Amino acid sequence: MPAKKTVKIFDLQGKPVDKLVLPDVFETPIRPDVIKRAVLAVQSSRLQPQGRDPMAGKRTSAESRGTGMGIARVPRVKGGGGRAAFAPSTVGGRQPHPPKAEKKIVKRIPKKEARLALFSAIAATASKEAVAARGHRIEDVPEIPLIVTDQIEELNRTSELEVAITNLGILADIYRVKESRKIRAGKGKRRGRKLKQAVGPLIVVAENKGIAEAASNLPGVDVATISNLNVELLAPGTHPGRLTLWTSGAIKQLAKLYSGGKAE
Repeated sequence: MPAKKTVKIFDLQGKPVDKLVLPDVFETPIRPDVIKRAVLAVQSSRLQPQGRDPMAGKRTSAESRGTGMGIARVPRVKGGGGRAAFAPSTVGGRQPHPPKAEKKIVKRIPKKEARLALFSAIAATASKEAVAARGHRIEDVPEIPLIVTDQIEELNRTSELEVAITNLGILADIYRVKESRKIRAGKGKRRGRKLKQAVGPLIVVAENKGIAEAASNLPGVDVATISNLNVELLAPGTHPGRLTLWTSGAIKQLAKLYSGGKAE
């Protein structure tokens, strides 16, 4: 049986202070195909059903005038004008196959497959190749996966957190997010989503003691607890290997939650 991987634990100054054995969940094979299905399932649950009134465009007394008049045999509104109505694909007609509210738009996957996707996405955060393939700047990151002491959970000011992540070598990836900002093309820019930007680092903690508020002003940075961790946070856009900073307490909770549940 291969030896389990041992990683360093860093303090807020970026210096190694202890070591930790990674849980078995980090040895799960990376399955991009399963991760993609799970992320799409999560995203589909946020879609809003929409449909049209089944009687839309049909509330009319329009009838065809038949042949022999030198005009098309489409139903026309009675009483002057001769405007077409009711028939699909005609000027003034109804929509041929409108959206239906009863359409199934939520994609569902089996629980075991969703579990495998989560395990696989967690394991991808420990792969330097997968993290680099996503485009993250990891030249200054001392180790992948990056594990820090629980003291980072207590930081409640953005300036304090910025100093800590600078010492841990993550600041370059946040600058990458800032440089990626651009104005969206199309009508979305006037619908509350004017800017587009890349995805930055993810910070996984055992307990939020103020770090979520501190990270809210850092572009592209997300904070999640172990209980709220999901495959979309770990693999945004269905692409695994997000640069993730784990606290030592989060790793210990992860080992308890997923011990003995290694997916094949």
